[in-house]
Amino acid sequence: MAGERQDHREIRDAVAKLCAGFPGEYWRALDERRAYPTEFVEALTEGGWLAALVPEDYGGAGLPLSAAAAILEEIQRQGCNGAACHAQMYVMGTILRHGSEAQKQAYLPDIASGALRLQAFGVTEPSSGTDTTALRTTARREGDRYLVNGQKIWTSRAEHSDLMLLLARTTPRDQVAKKTDGLSTFIVDMRKVLGKGLTIRPIRTMMNHNSCEVFFEDMEVPAANLVGEEGKGFRYILSGMNAERILIAAECIGDAKWFIEKATGYAKERVVFGRPIGQNQGIQFPIAKAYASMRAAELMVQEALRLYEAGENPGAEANMAKMLAADASFEAANACIQTHGGFGFAEEYDVERKFRETRLYQVAPISTNLILSYLAEHVLGLPRSY
Repeated sequence: MAGERQDHREIRDAVAKLCAGFPGEYWRALDERRAYPTEFVEALTEGGWLAALVPEDYGGAGLPLSAAAAILEEIQRQGCNGAACHAQMYVMGTILRHGSEAQKQAYLPDIASGALRLQAFGVTEPSSGTDTTALRTTARREGDRYLVNGQKIWTSRAEHSDLMLLLARTTPRDQVAKKTDGLSTFIVDMRKVLGKGLTIRPIRTMMNHNSCEVFFEDMEVPAANLVGEEGKGFRYILSGMNAERILIAAECIGDAKWFIEKATGYAKERVVFGRPIGQNQGIQFPIAKAYASMRAAELMVQEALRLYEAGENPGAEANMAKMLAADASFEAANACIQTHGGFGFAEEYDVERKFRETRLYQVAPISTNLILSYLAEHVLGLPRSY
């Protein structure tokens, strides 16, 4: 695609080659059964791609965030779905940045090798949504363990993870100076507590995303699994969100490129009234506009990556990258469906599947409105709206 950035070309080519073994038929069959892409995740694991951000000292590749972004973008561009495993790339960052050396040695090498799967992120609750500080799940210290009680929702991939990174309140909200205090982060070994204080219930959604609701009833977590200091968990979670935003944005760029390429190819081949439909400006213009929007969003992703890798705080840029890239992918998805007409709704073209998948990123992992509120308050200096 003209003007495309060539960074990490070898990585992109290798990932594209891997993805070629998982064509549309594979994903359509999974969609029909609501099944997890086990073979795809295993192939990524064996290739070392999910260990990209784990330092070499712990058995990973020790690559920069831009390499991880290239991996996820290429997965989406090839018509696959990295949502099945993308959290394994960034959730472990909380352990890396704030965990003890014992925790790093205990978990990171096995996460890097694929022996342990860390993809479940237990933060959101039914009653709090994006108001994380209002969460009600509690962790009460009793000797050398914590007892966890509560509920989480939209804990994706919980059924297919060995470990969960969990945020729970260890000090009641009315006993802390700031509402962001009193929250703690834990590493939960779900293999040890499933059916013994932990219950997982799948949630059927419009896309095959392996979403779950999880329930805790006196679930035991060793005190040694507390990450960092008790009561400072909220800031530990926040510190990883810039990486999460940027990587999700890269996925959206990949989606947008897939839609644009798919629409362009079809517009050249589809003949109506004796001419290819791509000759009509009514078809050309939406695709061209989607391309321009994608390129602009891609530049913001690159800027966020540049700042992140320079050790700066790209809070605004990471949020803008996620918002603009999600908007670009959704614009491209609409243009692609419109170009295909009725065939855009037919499963065999994969457009409707990818449309459903990319629609999610208008809402998750943070909604567009929350990003706008962040920019209004923290960049423009407007009064806090919530």
